[in-house]
Amino acid sequence: MRLESYVQGRWIAPGGDWTGIRSAVTGAVVAEVGSGGLSMGEVLDHARRVGGPGLRRLTFHQRAEMLKRLAAYLNERRDGLYALSHQTGATRTDNLIDIDGGIGTLFVYASKGRRELPNATFLIDGAVEPLSRGGSFVGRHVLTSRTGCAVHINAFNFPCWGLLEKLAPAILAGVPVVTKPATITAYVAHALVRLIAESGILPDGALQCVVGPTGDLFDHLTGQDVVSFTGSAETAQRLQRHPVIAREAVHFVAERDSLNAAILGPDAGPGTPEFDLYIREVAKEMTVKAGQKCTAIRRALAPRAHVPAVIEALGQRLAQVRIGDPSRDDVRMGPVVGLAQRRDVLARVEALKAEAELVFGDPARVMVEGADPETGAFLPPLLLHCADPLRARQVHTLEAFGPVCTVMGYDGLEEAAALANRGEGSLVASLYTHDPAAAAELVFGVGAYHGRLVVIDRDCAKEQTGHGSPMPHMMHGGPGRAGGGEELGGVRALNHYMQRTALQGSPAMLSRITQSWIKGAPETILPEHPFRCHFEDLEIGRSFHSAERVITLEDIEHFAHFTGDTFYAHMSEEAAKGHPFFPGRVAHGYLLLSFAAGLFVDPDPGPVLANYGLDSLRFLKPIQPGEAIRVRLTAKEKSPRNAQYGEVRWDVEIQTAAGETAATYELLTMNAMRGA
Repeated sequence: MRLESYVQGRWIAPGGDWTGIRSAVTGAVVAEVGSGGLSMGEVLDHARRVGGPGLRRLTFHQRAEMLKRLAAYLNERRDGLYALSHQTGATRTDNLIDIDGGIGTLFVYASKGRRELPNATFLIDGAVEPLSRGGSFVGRHVLTSRTGCAVHINAFNFPCWGLLEKLAPAILAGVPVVTKPATITAYVAHALVRLIAESGILPDGALQCVVGPTGDLFDHLTGQDVVSFTGSAETAQRLQRHPVIAREAVHFVAERDSLNAAILGPDAGPGTPEFDLYIREVAKEMTVKAGQKCTAIRRALAPRAHVPAVIEALGQRLAQVRIGDPSRDDVRMGPVVGLAQRRDVLARVEALKAEAELVFGDPARVMVEGADPETGAFLPPLLLHCADPLRARQVHTLEAFGPVCTVMGYDGLEEAAALANRGEGSLVASLYTHDPAAAAELVFGVGAYHGRLVVIDRDCAKEQTGHGSPMPHMMHGGPGRAGGGEELGGVRALNHYMQRTALQGSPAMLSRITQSWIKGAPETILPEHPFRCHFEDLEIGRSFHSAERVITLEDIEHFAHFTGDTFYAHMSEEAAKGHPFFPGRVAHGYLLLSFAAGLFVDPDPGPVLANYGLDSLRFLKPIQPGEAIRVRLTAKEKSPRNAQYGEVRWDVEIQTAAGETAATYELLTMNAMRGA
């Protein structure tokens, strides 16, 4: 299988010499990659000139629907990826993480795009900022898609998940992607891209794949481009020093080396559920993907008194792991990705042994099921023990990227936090304790050095997703050694691919530009109630001003007894005396909301199908018996949802007779489409 690059809408075979990529299991050549380069300027130009405009014409909802269709398409065809991925050393469980996990990430971003983003091509970021005393000059922030390209440079360990978890937010943000898979597992990424290309779901130029050398790719980058890198710290630093990255201020996201820690709490001794969870998680992170995970546990911290029990329990569990041909159902751990990687892991273990003792596993004696231990890149799980972690250096700075972990003891939570932070920045740490006080001390003791913290105990044991599983909803990245980057995190990931711009102007102008009504902008008041308008016919700024209603003491008492809300400030003038917020007996806030609805709701059947939400409620001025209220209702934003209805966000202000603001909130309604 000779691997071609997918660029400019077609598959192109590189020139130059061809080099074999060998199976991690058998050592046989499974694919070949060429040494010849592509015209990288043309590749990036195609992304910017064809892919970008095609994506930016679509709304967030349309892009989300595209991701959903792509996820479903890949999900039906993933068996071929499974068969190919076994050659990288991946077991079926490993493939669930890589292939199914990647497809699942597409589904999550498709869902979030529909539920959390507007049916528009830009985002409003934050509230309106008043910039003048009279209110005629205001500010607001917006996010728009970058007009460049997202260059994704991926690691070898997750050829599918790594590609898809970067692709999903970029496509949703409207930015085309050029992906560069790591060569040693490029044949799996190549097969994935071939499926995506054959689906025809993404617009032309939205995804290109460069297999082999990147040539002068970085020379053609601009300030509108984004580089997202996953790999070693050494390579990341070399790329970040590229003169074009500095000159053009190219946005660079890095996810790199990470000496992640698992911390056993002082309360979690042998016999507790937390101790068992800790042992299971450390052993799992050593063996899943043969320990080749950026989130794998490299340092297992435990109270010094529990270290012998930890080593014994881990040894017993690791001894049960069957190593061999990853396509076999009875095998739980395959080889590392290749013989060169095996040599690198062993060299790093030797360096670690200067400070730590090997307490489980012998690289010279590994039992392999269904494969040859000499031609395949097999290693046993290797567990070390560092007796003096405070004085040690290598165990906190050197990562053996394989089935390797070092146990170390600590005295007190302060020392545990100090040891965890010696990693100088990690993607994740996990805490195993049922003591909230210990958990809080550890969380705030190590938080600044970690991108993600997982607190695992008996209460979440059955449903927790594990130390080493980045979820698309949560941020993946970390400070310092981990690269300082952030990926995933739900719709936060779109921020990398969008430019935040501060807009300043009049409320009228900014309302028109952003299609979001701002107080102070013109209102349209017509005889027909705005609730009589179908979605298409409703204008932003269409308002309704109600009549007044006097709030009586009888109203307050009836509401109190009818609902059961007899809070003293509503019921007793004497009890409310001297209150810091209330001038005396006052109406319930929710009474005001109920009366406001009565003042603005149009009762007849019509285009408003339902009121399904209320956001940003604030009570600003208490209302006493005898005061009158009125309501202003203004169409603030519109977002079509489907062919039957759209979402309307209304700005609601409850005012006193004197025009003071008593309460504000945003009302959400479903409005029918005309003819639906």
